[in-house]
This record gives sequence, C-alpha cells and structure tokens, in this order.
Amino acid sequence: MPVVNIPMSLLHKFFPGKALNDLIDSLPYIGLDIEGIDNETIRVEYNPNRPDFASGYGIVRALKGILEIETGIPRLQLFKNNIYKINVESSVKQVRPVIVALAAKKNDVHDNEAIKQLISIQEDLHNGIGRRRKKASIGIHDLDTIKFPITYKTVSDDFSFVPLGIISSNTIKQILNEFDSGRQYGHILEKSNRYPIIIDEDNNVLSFPPIINGNVTRVTPETNNLFIEITANNQKTADDILAILAITFHDIGFEIHNVSINNAGIIQFTPKMDTLSIDVDVSYINSLLGLELTKKEIVLSLKKSRLDAYAADIDIITCIVPRYRTDILHAIDIVEEVAIGYGVYNLKPTMSAWNSVGQKNSLSIYFDIVRRTLSGLNMLEVVNFSLVNKKSQYDLMGLKTPDNVLSVDATKSKDHEVLRESMIPSLLQSLSHNVHWQYPQKLFEIGKIFYRDNTIKEYWCLAAVIAHNNADFTEIKSIMQTFLKVAFDKDVFTQENANSFFIKGRSARVILDKRSNIGIIGEITPLAIENFKIRVPVSAFELNLSQLLEI
Repeated sequence: MPVVNIPMSLLHKFFPGKALNDLIDSLPYIGLDIEGIDNETIRVEYNPNRPDFASGYGIVRALKGILEIETGIPRLQLFKNNIYKINVESSVKQVRPVIVALAAKKNDVHDNEAIKQLISIQEDLHNGIGRRRKKASIGIHDLDTIKFPITYKTVSDDFSFVPLGIISSNTIKQILNEFDSGRQYGHILEKSNRYPIIIDEDNNVLSFPPIINGNVTRVTPETNNLFIEITANNQKTADDILAILAITFHDIGFEIHNVSINNAGIIQFTPKMDTLSIDVDVSYINSLLGLELTKKEIVLSLKKSRLDAYAADIDIITCIVPRYRTDILHAIDIVEEVAIGYGVYNLKPTMSAWNSVGQKNSLSIYFDIVRRTLSGLNMLEVVNFSLVNKKSQYDLMGLKTPDNVLSVDATKSKDHEVLRESMIPSLLQSLSHNVHWQYPQKLFEIGKIFYRDNTIKEYWCLAAVIAHNNADFTEIKSIMQTFLKVAFDKDVFTQENANSFFIKGRSARVILDKRSNIGIIGEITPLAIENFKIRVPVSAFELNLSQLLEI
C-alpha cells in the first residue's frame, strides 16, 4: 500500500487552533492507516483506489469535510485563455497517442514543502494509475521558460537534446541505453522506431515521455508558474490524473489555466473537471448500513465526504461526484461515502435479528479433517494461487505447454498466465523459495486444479511434498496411506505407472477400493529439482479430493 508523508506544518497551516492529536485521531475515519509519527511528519498509508490522497493536500481536503470546516465539492475556478496551446502531430498515434495539460500560476514563490508534495504525488500517480509510466507519465515544467504553441510529435533515435540535470546534448539512443531512466522505462517504447517528443515554438525540448524531461524547463525553488503535461495510451487515464493534479495545485494556491489541444483539427480543452451524477435509493443506503437516516442526514453525510447531493424525489438521493474522485463509480461507493460522512464511530454494533446459528458446510468440515490429519503428521499447509505462470507449471517440469491449456486472455502479469492442471509444481515453487530453511521440509496444499476436455472441468485436490536428503517413494507413500486411514478409514494401494513428473520406475497411480484411480505419487525428476533450484531430493503425491469425497 502506498504511503504519504503529511508535514505537521501543513496541518497547523490549514487547521489553526485545532489540537494536533484530534486531527491525528480523525485520520483513520477517512480511510487512512497511521504508519508512524515523528516531530515533523505523520506517515499514513492510503488505499490505491484513492489517488487523490497521494499528497498531504488531498488528505487536508478530506479532513476539512469530516470536521465540517468545508463541506461539499471544492470550488475550483478554471481560467480560460488563448495562450497555452498544444498541436498534436498524427505520428504519435502509433506510440503514445494522448496528451493533456494545464498551466498553474502563482503570484509568489512556492515553498520547498510544496515542491516535496508535488514530487511525491507525481511519483505515486506514476506508479499507481500510470502503471509505472506505462499507461501515463507526468511532466512538470517551468511555465515561464516555454514559448507557445507547443508541438507533440515523434522523432528518430538520432534526435538530440539536453536532458534534465545534464549540461550536454544527448541523442534519444544514448538516453535509452546509458541513462538510468532510459534503462528503467525504455521498454515502454521498445516496439517503436519513432519516439515521442514535446517541443515549444523555439524548438526547446520540454520532455521525452515517458523517459525524462528536458533541462530547459527544469523546476527550481524560485519557479512561480508551472506547466503540467501528461502523455498516455488512454484518454480516461490521462484525464483522471490531470483532474487530481488540478485540484491539488488549486489547494496549494495556484490559479489553474486550461490548455487547448489541437489534434487533427479537433480542439479540446483540459483539464476536464466535469462532475458525475449518481442516483441512489434511500432504502438501499439504510439497508446496507443498518441505519434509518433521513434524506437530510444522508445529504449532510455526503457533503462531509466532499461530495454534493440533493433529494431528487421522495426516495432518491442524487449525488454529485467531483472529477478527481476517480474511485466512485457505483451506488455502493456512495453508500461508503455516507458511512464516512456519518462517522464510523457513530455506528453501534447490534445483534442480528436472524435467529439461526451459522454452520460450516460439509466441504469445509471435510477439509478441516484433511488439515488436522496432515498437521498431525508434521506437515505444514501452504496456499498458492490457482493462476500460475507457464514456466513453473510446464517448462520447469520438463513439459510442453498443451494446446488446450486454460490461459488468461491479455494477462497483465507473467505470474498469472494459466489455470494450473496440477498443484505439485506450485509446491515445488514453494520449496524453491525456502531453500535457506533447514530440512526436512514437508508441505501440503488443498486447492483446485483445472483442465479442458470437451468441457472445462475443475476439481478439489490435495498435494503434498517432502524434501530432504533421504526423501523417497517409501516415505511419501507411508504418509499418504496413514493420512487416508486416519482421516477417512480408507486403504489404498499403488500401481506402478509412468508419469512425467516422476522418476521412471519410481512413480505410481493411487488406487482406492481396488478400482478407482484417485491420484499420483512418486519421486520428482532430477530435471525438475534442478530447474527449481532445490538442493535435495523431493517426493510428492496428489489426490483428487472431489473424487474421494464422492466415494
């Protein structure tokens, strides 16, 4: 979870006369966890779905509402002008097609603390909504050094300029290969042979997004007026980030001036600060919160959460959501804001009117028996994801990925590519992460496996591994037979059978009641042990619990 530092001086500035301890005590009631407090700073953890909390100013804004110092949507005045213009060339469509911007002007020099807050929110937005600059990146520049109009275009890798913090000119190719920021973020542009550049009318480079800014427009403590540009792959992402920055700069004390974007003759003005309206039924709010709030109380609660609201008719509340609240999408989000505005501390715990006693379902009881028995055999339970990567499920086991594998379409994570067909590779992965711990290591897992035949099928399974210098077939078979006898009073025998997971001649099928094949058992192949970088022999079994339960 991201953490933001709130300077004590910021709280004293915006809440004169308020006891600091009272302000600190209020922080959890707007959804913040206090990580630490020292003489100058309060460190708080916030939920990533609240990117407007990425600076102390956003937190101050919410506190003002809860404490009823300021309620309702903050009023932000946008200054319109015909000075700040960006022309977008068509070549950027194939690289990073979206650009939005604003100008922030201030009559006096902003302080160092404000600069720290801006840097903090920039990095948090980069890493959060911006997905480490892949979806969007932010450039902050000295407005007074820029000659408008600005052009957003692409260049080849031999184009050169002076990057931020450097005194000499460097080519795009040099920046990508030799600069830390180029090596860290260059992969975002690796599929292109053209590179995005933002230049002003005098051909001064503002930015090479998402890699690095130009040195000409660098921000210093003496900078009064700022120009903020955001380039992105997605229009909504760019607009979301700019709205959050706009309200933050406004709270710092800047005048916000909009910028016109000319893209193929289509003109748009940014930032976009349009509000969103959501209708919510009063009974829906009260039923979820277990309260009997009147329309007036609901409206007041929403205003304390820095939203606006009014009673649309007898049973409906219309809530007005500011543009920077990117986390509010549905009526359930409005209910949460009512709870925050009403005050979680005002909610009284009560006993449910339902007179029945809850019970575990039969499957949970069944699994508890499995856990208790295996724990009694000195085995430790682990939990892994059902979505795994192809490498651990197939490649490291020495297997070819099947054509009918159940894979995630357009996965965002290499660790979650396919639904696993076996839990044994997952347990080997767990062993590989714990090679520094003493042996023997004995692990088990209860989970689901999936495969596709004519239809997609899923089963609850149990897998177990033992790892130490003398781990062998006899030991793992003894554990499995003892488990089944103690837990379910079932006898099983093994029938030799070849399996790619196990050493030839040291693997078998598990047969129950002399007829049902309910699993596999054996000694893991040296290839798999080496690929997973495990230092000792491993034996394993996997049983189909769904099938065992039916029997």
